[in-house]
Amino acid sequence: MRAPKIPLSVLVVIHTPERQVLLLERARQPGFWQSVTGSKDAIDEAWRDTAIREVLEETGIRIGSTDVPDAALQDWDIENVYEIYPVWRHRYAPGVTHNREHVFGLCVPAGTPVTLAPEEHTHFRWLPWHEAADQCFSPSNAEAILQLSQRAGTGVPTAPTI
Repeated sequence: MRAPKIPLSVLVVIHTPERQVLLLERARQPGFWQSVTGSKDAIDEAWRDTAIREVLEETGIRIGSTDVPDAALQDWDIENVYEIYPVWRHRYAPGVTHNREHVFGLCVPAGTPVTLAPEEHTHFRWLPWHEAADQCFSPSNAEAILQLSQRAGTGVPTAPTI
């Protein structure tokens, strides 16, 4: 049997410099679109390490590569506490009803390849930030995407010089 999930997670809004936002459709909940999310594997795992791991697992995007430098991942210093949807509470220890979510932004070049984890997501799409916010099933995810209007230009990777 699997250990209960830790109710500490990351939300990573992946976007391009033009504020196109990557959304993923949940495999077990068709029509539920979201940014990258995931729980810490250990209580002492750093938020940033969780974000880097989850981005790689869910999208195949490798932070720290030539195309996506470490500086492209920005800690937005936002934390949300929300009630865990009843459909997912069985994955947590008995009595756990709320999760704390730490928000990051990840700016990637347009055209960055995405490789989904098929057990987690079935489809992806890039949408303008305001449309992406409207598509999210999670209010905290939609609110984080709306932050892009205030964060334009932060964490934007620069083109390599030749």
